[in-house]
Amino acid sequence: MSGDFSRQLDDSNMGGTRSLWHKIHIDFTLFALLLLLIGCGLFVLYSASGQNMHMVSRQMVYFTIGLVIMLIIAQFNPRWFMMAAPWMYGVGIVALILVLVMGVGAKGAQRWLSIFGVFRFQPSEIMKLAVPMMLAWFMASKLLPPNIKTIAQALGLIFIPTLLVMRQPDLGTSLLIAASGLFVLLFAGLSWRWIALALMVVLAAAPAMWYGVMHDYQKQRVLTFMSPETDPLGSGWNIIQSKTAIGSGGIEGKGWQQGTQSQLEFLPERHTDFIIAVFAEEQGLIGVLMLLVLYLLIVMRGLYMASRARDSFSRLLGGSLIVTFFIYVFVNIGMVSGILPVVGVPLPLISYGGTSIVTLMAAFGVIMSVYTHRQI
Repeated sequence: MSGDFSRQLDDSNMGGTRSLWHKIHIDFTLFALLLLLIGCGLFVLYSASGQNMHMVSRQMVYFTIGLVIMLIIAQFNPRWFMMAAPWMYGVGIVALILVLVMGVGAKGAQRWLSIFGVFRFQPSEIMKLAVPMMLAWFMASKLLPPNIKTIAQALGLIFIPTLLVMRQPDLGTSLLIAASGLFVLLFAGLSWRWIALALMVVLAAAPAMWYGVMHDYQKQRVLTFMSPETDPLGSGWNIIQSKTAIGSGGIEGKGWQQGTQSQLEFLPERHTDFIIAVFAEEQGLIGVLMLLVLYLLIVMRGLYMASRARDSFSRLLGGSLIVTFFIYVFVNIGMVSGILPVVGVPLPLISYGGTSIVTLMAAFGVIMSVYTHRQI
């Protein structure tokens, strides 16, 4: 059904318009959906930030940079990504090691590298692209579905950057990096028996991770997730206020800039991780469902485009990137609504933040490239 829908969208791009967009290697349907989401993000951010036009202006700059990068990346032939994958992965690993040695810290975490003391960037964001590219490059040269040796080697490629990011510490980003690589394995035909075995290993290793890997604040997040009411004025405050905001919005919401939890600043991190709670309070269930439909259309279109790519590398890369985008949405909404622990994952293209926006738009540039170059 989703394939038929996507083909209908393709048909709507027929004629001169379609050829014009394909000349610049941009899929009009996906581009239009992304613009709708970006517009929605700016609309919500204005209210969530307390009508802070400086913050909204900075977000518009981030979106502009992201769109330009998406357009540039879309011009590259997927063969270029295949050649660049090992180099990008290697540079990313070196950058992650440098973060641990000489990185810039903030709020108890050391996640950034400073360039001449003026510009700083987060190498872990690069790995959100580098890991699936590397895994797709590795799997494209192997016999599929993968055998146990190939699976073990692929897991090693995933484990190294995941561990380095966890050491920063940044549990949310490390999980997304691991997921982006694992989705490549899944699309490569990984047997469900191996998936079941992996889940059993993770469950068996949970006690060791709890006592030997996880930091105190990460343990506290898990305990808060299980019972936020035990510390309502401390660690449970965020999720309690978030659930209150979501519930108070009801079916139709309180109206734009009329949310009490956000406007009276009861809701923390309301312009970043918890921005969906602001949206739910102001626009209600109807607004949230419309936003979810928009996300669903983007994911459907992305999967269709990945499925039409011309080779296994392009299909694996495109598929893993769009499903990782879905995981962003699922994890953020899940943690804000209390069904998942809080791990600091922003709502894609809605939450305030420059690095994540640029990374996501770069990923969409890759997806457009593998689709529009399929007949070249």
